Amino acid sequence: MSTLRDAKCGETVKVLKIRGEGAVKRRIMDMGITKNTDIFVRKVAPLGDPVEVTVRGYELSLRKADAEMIEVQ
Repeated sequence: MSTLRDAKCGETVKVLKIRGEGAVKRRIMDMGITKNTDIFVRKVAPLGDPVEVTVRGYELSLRKADAEMIEVQ
């Protein structure tokens, strides 16, 4: 499975699953990233951290570790 971290700049992906447990998973879901949500990858920093995405009409920056927990298609 590919993760959000593997997505290229300018690509739109769909969330399949959020890995992780407890507070970390809850925090990701509270940001609006849930199953079947479309995510547009706007920018990726030169070293890959952070990743800037557009989700549900707003811009969001995610750490590399958080992006690895989000399985996408």
